[in-house]
Amino acid sequence: MKQFKSFLLVVFVLNGSIMSAQSQSDSSKENVPFEWAFSKYRFGGYGEILYQQMNYGADRYKNPAGAPSDNRSYLTIPRTIFALDYKFRDDIILGTEIEFEYGGTGSAMELEYSEAGEYEMEVEKAGEVVLEQFHITKRFTNWLNIRVGHLIVPVGLTNAHHEPIFFFGTTRPEGEVAMLPSTWHETGISILGYLPSWKYELMLVNGLDPNGFSTANWVGSGKQGIFEQVTATNPAFAGRVEYTGVKGLRLGVSGYYGNSAKNSSKPQAFTGLKGTVSILSGDLQYQGHNVIARANYVYGNLSDSKAISDINYLLFKKTGYPITEVAKNATTYSAEIGYNVLSFFNTKEKLYPFVRYEYYNTAESVESGAKKHPRYQRDLTTFGFNYNLLPNLVVKADYSIRRINAGNYNSENTFGLGVAYTGWFITK
Repeated sequence: MKQFKSFLLVVFVLNGSIMSAQSQSDSSKENVPFEWAFSKYRFGGYGEILYQQMNYGADRYKNPAGAPSDNRSYLTIPRTIFALDYKFRDDIILGTEIEFEYGGTGSAMELEYSEAGEYEMEVEKAGEVVLEQFHITKRFTNWLNIRVGHLIVPVGLTNAHHEPIFFFGTTRPEGEVAMLPSTWHETGISILGYLPSWKYELMLVNGLDPNGFSTANWVGSGKQGIFEQVTATNPAFAGRVEYTGVKGLRLGVSGYYGNSAKNSSKPQAFTGLKGTVSILSGDLQYQGHNVIARANYVYGNLSDSKAISDINYLLFKKTGYPITEVAKNATTYSAEIGYNVLSFFNTKEKLYPFVRYEYYNTAESVESGAKKHPRYQRDLTTFGFNYNLLPNLVVKADYSIRRINAGNYNSENTFGLGVAYTGWFITK
C-alpha cells in the first residue's frame, strides 16, 4: 500500500504540469463550466500527509487549569481521496469520490476525555472509508442543472472549498471543523447553475441525527453514518451562492435549515421536540497582486438544545455517539492572508508566508438551566508558510497558539508540517 501511494504521488508530480495545461485548455471550451470541462472521463483526487508536535496533554478537561504540559507528536495521513468523473453523454455526468481517512478502516478503543475519560469502542476510528460523493448530474443549460445522489453540502468556506490547496496551514481551519461536519456530505437532490459572475446550488438532503450533537462539536457529529440506514424523516434544506464579478474576488453566502428530532434512532423519545438546526455563513476570498486573503463567518442555532441533551444522557450511551450537552448557539469567524515572496524571482514556484486568526465557540450560549462550558471558547493564531512546488502540490509548515477562554486556561501550542496535493491524473 505504501508503494502504491508513493507511485501515485510520483505520477502526479511528473504529470502535474501537463494536467494543469489540459485543465486550462478544457475550461476554455465555449459554454462549458470548469466543473464539466473534460471530454469523456477523468481520474484524480487529493491527499495529505501530516506531522504534528504538541506541547500540551490530550486530557484538556480533568485539570482545573486546562491541558497539562506535555510533549507528544503524531504522524498521520488524514485523508486520501480518489475521484472518478464519467460522461454518459455531454449532458449526463457521473461524479464519484471515495475517501480513506487515516489510512483505512477498522475498530479501535478510544479514550474520550470530554466524557469523563471513558474508554469506548469506536467503529469509525483507526481509519475510515467513506463514499464522499456519488451523484448523477443532468445538464440543461449552464444556469440550470439537476443533481441527484450523495452530495457535498457547501455550507461554510471549508466545506465548499475543502481541497488542501485552498487553505493556508497544515490543517483545515479549526472553527468550521469544530462545529460542522467536515467534509459535509449527504444524500439528496440539488439544483445548481452558472451565470455570468454567479454560481448557485440549492439542495434538499437527509437531515442530522440529534443523538450525535455534543459540546465539543455542536452538530458536527450529528452527521448520520453509525447505522446502516440513513433516516430522512426530517429532511433539510441547504444552499450556497457565490459572486465573482470583481476580478480576483469571490464572495459566498451559504445556509442550512432542518429539523432533526425525528432522525433519531428512537424518535419517540423526542416527541414534541423539533431540534431545528439553523446555520448561516458568509465568506470571501481575494487572490491578486501576489496576495491571497480569505475570511469567513458561521453562526448556528439549535432549538430544544437542553431537552436534547437530557434525552441523550438518559437513552443513548451505547450508540457510539459522544454523549455530552449541546449548546443552543455556536459560532466561528476567521481571517488569513499570505503573500507570494517568490514573485520577486524568475520562478513558477510560489512561497506564501501567512498568518491566520480564528475565534470559535461550540458552546457560545446555552438555554436557561443548562450548564455553561467556558473551555470551548477558543481563539487561535497561526503563522507559517505554504510552498507551492506546483500549482497543485504544496509543502506546508505552521505554528499555532490556541488560547482557551481568553487565556483563563492553559494555552495549547502546535507545530505542524505537511505535504498535500490535488489534481487529475488521467483525463480524456
